[in-house]
Amino acid sequence: MQIRTRGIRTTLAALAALAAVAGVAAAAVPATAATASDTPRYLEPAELPPHPSSPWYAGAVTAGQPDPLPMCVGDALPSITSHREYWTEYDTSAQQLTVEGRSEQWSKDFAALLRKDLAGCAKKLMQQDADITATQKYYGRLNVEEGADVYGIHTASAHGSSDIALFSVGRDGATVTIIRWSQMGTFQHAPVADFKTTTVTAVNKLY
Repeated sequence: MQIRTRGIRTTLAALAALAAVAGVAAAAVPATAATASDTPRYLEPAELPPHPSSPWYAGAVTAGQPDPLPMCVGDALPSITSHREYWTEYDTSAQQLTVEGRSEQWSKDFAALLRKDLAGCAKKLMQQDADITATQKYYGRLNVEEGADVYGIHTASAHGSSDIALFSVGRDGATVTIIRWSQMGTFQHAPVADFKTTTVTAVNKLY
C-alpha cells in the first residue's frame, strides 16, 4: 500500500488545540484512572517528561486520527492510526500516536516518511504561513528496537507567541509510534534527555 500525504496544515490550529486541552485539565481525573487495554500498550503519565508544577493527565486510547492533526506529522497519518492525549494543569501537553502496519516493510517506509516530514517541517510551516518563523533541531537516533529518532521544532508568530515541540518516531517490527511533547517556550525549555527516555519507554512498551 502506498502512503498518501496531504499538504501540511498551519501550526496555529494545532497550538490553539493545545491550549484547549490544557484548559480542561482541572476538571479531569489523573490518567492513572484512564484505561488503555488496547495492544500495543501506550505510555502512562508518569513515563512522560516530569512537569515541575503539575501531574500529567490522559484520556483513553482512541481509534482514528486525532482532530486537529498534529503539525509536522499529522498529514501522513493513515485512518488506522490510534492515539492518546496527555496534558498538565499548565501549558504543557503531549500525544502518542501508533500505527500498526500490514507488514514490516510498510511500517519501515511509513517511519521513513515521517522522518522526512519532520526533517522538512520548519521550512514547510513557514511556506504555509508568512506570520510564522520556525527553526528545528535533530537530536539523534536512539538504539531501541528498530530505532527511534528525536526532533525539536520551535515556532514563533508575528503576534508574539513562542512554542517548542519535541517529536520522536520509533518502530518495533510492523508498529510505528510517534510521541509529541509541547509547551510555550524555546529550545532551552525542551527536556530533551527526559523526552529521549520517554521515547525509549514507549517503543519498548509496544509489545
